[in-house]
Amino acid sequence: MEIVQLSDIHVGSQFREETFQKVIDEINSLKPDVVVITGDLTNEGLIEQYEKCKKLISQIDVEKKIVISGNHDYRNTGYLLFKKYFPFRSENKLGDDTILVTLGSARPDRDEGEVGHHQNLWLERTLKKYDDKLKIVAMHHHLISIPDTGSDRLTVIDAGDILRTILDSNVSLVLCGHKHRPWIWDFNTLSIANAGTASSERVRGFFENSYNIVNVQNGTFRVDLKIVGGKRTPLRDIVKNYTQLTD
Repeated sequence: MEIVQLSDIHVGSQFREETFQKVIDEINSLKPDVVVITGDLTNEGLIEQYEKCKKLISQIDVEKKIVISGNHDYRNTGYLLFKKYFPFRSENKLGDDTILVTLGSARPDRDEGEVGHHQNLWLERTLKKYDDKLKIVAMHHHLISIPDTGSDRLTVIDAGDILRTILDSNVSLVLCGHKHRPWIWDFNTLSIANAGTASSERVRGFFENSYNIVNVQNGTFRVDLKIVGGKRTPLRDIVKNYTQLTD
């Protein structure tokens, strides 16, 4: 099974429409089983941006699409529009052996993320139901800071509580967006994969638009980075070959 993770599309003032059309064409050629969009579909949360984004996403010829809100989507009361344009399920069974659970971390007119006590309790109860499956959690905000993204006050403010639940529940993979910087952290039994921006001008640290492709097979997974219009590379190789930027 293949899962495409798109993130940080930013339809609006920062949007590269020609780049996103390439993304659509590439996904339709790949024919994945699932597309997961981890937030910031719009740049300002305005109705015309939602309408345009809805039309673009509808061009992706994939049976199952899972869409999560980001902090930009909640601007200008965009949180009132999100569910109208992108209804979603929080629990998503993918095949016979994989469950993908989504978390909402966006809050109106705030850039930092927060999951909250009640949603964290829900997550704990929900994950316990799927102990026989590979568990994936998808959310917008990053749980752990990422290199080349500057001073970081915009992670999930209750990240410690969420990480504890995720580790106690034997989650194997967390998919995040938000920082426009592709990266993967491996912590024993847990990996946290961060996607870059698929189509925003604000590339950061990794200076090309990209998205992630997750291959799940026999209870294991591999995450690849796909440069829009370019090559596909294991995301772990990006980390392994990392060279810090210097003046």
